[in-house]
Amino acid sequence: MTYKVEHAGRTNSSFDDYKYKIFEDGRLVAEYWHDYRGDDHGIKFVNGKEENGPLGRMVDFLEGGGPQPLVLSLKAITYLNKVLHETA
Repeated sequence: MTYKVEHAGRTNSSFDDYKYKIFEDGRLVAEYWHDYRGDDHGIKFVNGKEENGPLGRMVDFLEGGGPQPLVLSLKAITYLNKVLHETA
């Protein structure tokens, strides 16, 4: 399973949330967001499940940005694998 994260944009206000689409093997699986300071963050899966503050901090979920490519952290990948592929 390969994950990819893409910036999904925001409106014109500098105080709006940053939004990201998360794809697994080319298929959209979730949307991740964080506030402009990175203090508040959450994820909404395509199946409707939502969670605020996954992994504790935004910097524990996303890495890179600026001149570096934006990627999911190893912790985020482990979290996504667990949530998306947990068996009942």
